[in-house]
Amino acid sequence: MCQFFSLISNGKGKAYWFDAKIRKQILMGEVDYTLDGHTSIADYFGFKGKGEDRINKYEYNPLLKTFQINQLNTTDDSKQIKKFCKKLDFRTIVPELVVKSIMHPFQKNRKRVTQKDIELLKKCALVRNSDWDSIENSIWNSIGDSVGILARASVTNSVWDSVWASVQDSIRDSVQDSVEDSVKNSIWDSVWDSVGAYTFSFFKFPRKKNPFQPCIDLWERGLLPSFDGEIWRLHGGKKGKILWEDKLNEQ
Repeated sequence: MCQFFSLISNGKGKAYWFDAKIRKQILMGEVDYTLDGHTSIADYFGFKGKGEDRINKYEYNPLLKTFQINQLNTTDDSKQIKKFCKKLDFRTIVPELVVKSIMHPFQKNRKRVTQKDIELLKKCALVRNSDWDSIENSIWNSIGDSVGILARASVTNSVWDSVWASVQDSIRDSVQDSVEDSVKNSIWDSVWDSVGAYTFSFFKFPRKKNPFQPCIDLWERGLLPSFDGEIWRLHGGKKGKILWEDKLNEQ
């Protein structure tokens, strides 16, 4: 299956891809093509029918910077195309996409929590106490309409694959002796929400403020919140230790 970002070449280092203008036409239903389909790209640029057998097919993940040869049908120009992908300005592909390194929340090695951190946590808690799922679905629907399902999925999968296993292990180690088994599912739900919120930092919101920004700010400050249904905690440091815990309504 094709992924974001897909492109083809003529075997001579000449790349072909769908830029933002073409992608918008596809999303609006003005042209009948698939956003990141190699066959669609080939057909659009004149490599129709058997002409598709004379092109190379590639994929590139701009967040992970991973380059994949999907299919070589002519002279191998993968080195040239890989170099091209690394220099490509992805704002010309998906203007809403923020291309940056995926940050692990514990890489900053925080050792203490400040009042500003707690204020951000309160704002994050307010969002979580509202209809989190509804807000999340609304944003995803909006993003899907403007950037496409594959681009959205590529960002989501890249973030989760990069941080979830490590975050999960760190939080498990930090809370296993301090909380009851009965509340651990609530903790996992809250941590899951934090990772999901961070995913939205890879998209711009020109028309409205990102409701998950306080959660993103905490993440980028090197802190990850967890909630067991009663007590909030802020985890940080290389091992995700508990740096702060209390009932927010008592603050």
